[in-house]
Amino acid sequence: MTNPTFDVIIIGAGPVGENVADRVVQGGLTAAIVERELIGGECSYWACMPTKALLRDAAALRAVAALPGARAAVTGDLDVSAVLRRRDSFASHWKDDGQAAWLESAGVTLFRGEGRISGTRSVSVIDGFGAAQTLDARHAVVIATGSSARVPEVPGLAAARPWTSREAASTPTVPERLAIIGGGVVGVEIATAFSAFGTAVTIVARDGLLPATEPFARELLTESLSAKGVSLHLDTEPTSVTRDDSGLVHIELADGTAVLADEVLVATGRMPNTSRLGLENVGLEPGDWLTVDDALLVLRDGVPVEGEWLYAAGDVNRRVLLTHQGKYQARILGDSIVARAQGTALDTAAWGRHAFTADDLAVPQVIFADPEIASVGFTVAEATRRGLRIRAVEYDLGAVAGASLHADGYTGRAGMVVDEDRGVIVGFTVVGPDVAELLHAATIAIAGEVPIDRLWHAVPAYPTVSEVWLRLLETYGRDS
Repeated sequence: MTNPTFDVIIIGAGPVGENVADRVVQGGLTAAIVERELIGGECSYWACMPTKALLRDAAALRAVAALPGARAAVTGDLDVSAVLRRRDSFASHWKDDGQAAWLESAGVTLFRGEGRISGTRSVSVIDGFGAAQTLDARHAVVIATGSSARVPEVPGLAAARPWTSREAASTPTVPERLAIIGGGVVGVEIATAFSAFGTAVTIVARDGLLPATEPFARELLTESLSAKGVSLHLDTEPTSVTRDDSGLVHIELADGTAVLADEVLVATGRMPNTSRLGLENVGLEPGDWLTVDDALLVLRDGVPVEGEWLYAAGDVNRRVLLTHQGKYQARILGDSIVARAQGTALDTAAWGRHAFTADDLAVPQVIFADPEIASVGFTVAEATRRGLRIRAVEYDLGAVAGASLHADGYTGRAGMVVDEDRGVIVGFTVVGPDVAELLHAATIAIAGEVPIDRLWHAVPAYPTVSEVWLRLLETYGRDS
């Protein structure tokens, strides 16, 4: 019996896998996608969408509280049950019927089960009953299986049944006390959400809060979380964790502090979903991150797997662990596979149609804490590490007319990093209430390599928060 054959087979039906499949079908190829969990992946059910739904109501309430007339019209506390119900709706109640219908409408064939590479251009699909079916690919197999929360090897932690981001994003109830191990994006966003729900939150962060962000952003966030009553234990780490017979979690820290909580969330990084992919069948190590070249071809001993047919996109290749950047990779990869299949030359020059340039130079990110932190491109530290001759300037965002109108007592800051040799912006960070929508202007400036001299002609409307662009340029100086 002949195995079902498709031009492209994608393992993993999260946002990355869906976008690869959509692009190759739009390009005239056939595509099959294999998924062992819910179609739509981590972002749809346990990350981006539900976590932002947890954060939004409290952010709106804070915005109202910063305006005296609106504040007088609002009474009562945040309705946490209503927040959780809205969260459930954004997670589609953890059902993927709508996503499955979309795949069908897009012309993508779905196989439910665990996908494993069984050989060159060959994928076995093992269903829930253990039955296997083999699919063959004419052109490419794409691994888009994403990543999972990593649980560090702290004595007793695994046995204490810790939450990961999945449990935090989908919990039906809110704990009275929550301890968070880790000060990265997940940790600070969950701390922001749950502290607004009335939970007593403790963060334990060995490397401090958001160590990869600009110092001014870290400082404002640390001050804000402390003001909300979040207990911060920075520059220390847990040495042991136990859950007693009553269900309480006891955490001992290296500095001698003891923390008591009803739940403990582990937010210390990610690990690749590659342990059960059959990588050993093509000479790769199960459980490892996948190394790729500039075309996202999977490398073995520094060269693409024979035949140049195996690709990896999204978290699993460890280039950038962000959903929107994985989708960016997916769109370009889908177009690249189509071009190769049709014998068309690839445009791989910087910023070309088949280049992944933004992964290196223009990655945007919003951290939906309070205050929000939005950034794109390089920090001062990263630009310096890369050997660029830079000048960095900052400006008090609260001093901008639009910000003072937006909220009484508005506190924030913006900064940009300029490559002095080329006269272009290579980094931008802004922190403050509701700054996320400022980010795309900076992303365009960096991706478009817009000269500083030209940016003087991009006049911000008055009075808007975007006037900070003019203030940054003035601080930089026209004749610098």
